[in-house]
Amino acid sequence: MSSFPDYQAASSTKSNKPHILIIDDSVDELRLLLDMLRSQNYRISVAFDGQQGYQRAEANPPDLILMDVHMPRVDGYATCRLLKANGQLMHIPVLFLSSGNTVSNRLQGFATGAVDFICKPFAADEVLARIKVHLELSGCLFRNEAPQLQTEPLDQDEVLVAAAVKMLSEPLYPLPSLAEIASQIGTHEKKLSKLFKARTGMTVFAYIREQKLLSAKQLLAKTQMTVIDVAEQSGFQNACNFTTAFKERFATTPSAFRQSLKTIEAA
Repeated sequence: MSSFPDYQAASSTKSNKPHILIIDDSVDELRLLLDMLRSQNYRISVAFDGQQGYQRAEANPPDLILMDVHMPRVDGYATCRLLKANGQLMHIPVLFLSSGNTVSNRLQGFATGAVDFICKPFAADEVLARIKVHLELSGCLFRNEAPQLQTEPLDQDEVLVAAAVKMLSEPLYPLPSLAEIASQIGTHEKKLSKLFKARTGMTVFAYIREQKLLSAKQLLAKTQMTVIDVAEQSGFQNACNFTTAFKERFATTPSAFRQSLKTIEAA
């Protein structure tokens, strides 16, 4: 990996040229991308896995990130979730490069916050065109000087919790295990459990249950959906489990809660 020293340090040079961070564990892919981008005179940094890539982005935020999906330690999806959970880095366009050319792969990439998904093998001209478009959309090519960003690093534990909260706010069917949730934000289950308890006062699954119940309560109040449909929409196995959980949390059944709202409106 030491064959790319110039590119690893390139981003530290003051310049108005767009700075691109490439994150890929394949030396052959890196060489191809470097040769392609070098012709455009971009500033380039390199990382060899998601964890290193996140650290490089935090130390010197790039204007755009080209990132492989399948990498050791922390994969591209988890890295993108962390980037988008960090207020200093969430604005950076992330373009995924992957040999996984399925609708599921692409949808997962967009769900984590990526702006584009480029399938391998790729055409160099197409990648360069997409990079230019996203740099233009982000305003990078029209700035007279580099963006002024905070350089003080954020609390990494806060970023992990924020990434987990964002992921858990999305519909999860079926509900993943704690180990799977931790893996999807680039950490391990013991650390995630400890951080979540410290930051939210709840376990991960207690938090998920609370969010499901709050969502169900809103659906009952704002829609005409049946209790069965609300239970399904909120991610409960069946209406019976939903009713039991709702009564434990709010001291009333879903039907009684909805009726109480109608009584208030009619008064």
